[in-house]
Amino acid sequence: MSGPKVGEKAPDFTLPAPGGRMVSLHDFAGTKNVVLYFYPKDFTTGCTAETKAFGESYDSILEMGAEIIGISSDSAESHSGFAKECGARFPLLADEEGKVRAEYGAKSMGLIPGRVTFVIDKKGVVRHTFSSQLRPKQHITEAIEALKAIRD
Repeated sequence: MSGPKVGEKAPDFTLPAPGGRMVSLHDFAGTKNVVLYFYPKDFTTGCTAETKAFGESYDSILEMGAEIIGISSDSAESHSGFAKECGARFPLLADEEGKVRAEYGAKSMGLIPGRVTFVIDKKGVVRHTFSSQLRPKQHITEAIEALKAIRD
């Protein structure tokens, strides 16, 4: 996986969320850690399970001083319905051209976009990465453990 490694600065980005709001990584600088996850496609089995798992843990993540951001190449309109289906109260951002995914190296072998999670601290430094196409629910477990380590 190319892209930022643990200990390196995370690339900044600005992408649209449902409703036309623009969200940037730098919006959280100095105030919140960020759990940034790239997922392949709205409304697919693995992505639905992953996003529901993040949604179920959202309050815990907020209590830990962090925000969750999901990114895929689907449109903001698609994300709106997907967020409702999954109970996701956090932003799902549209990277329709795949530029942010490429910057983060969140791709996989073959035709399916990668499933990769980054935990980024308040200073914008990557503190943890996890990549697994086949264990979508493990992404939230990894993120929570990484956030606990940042707090300790």
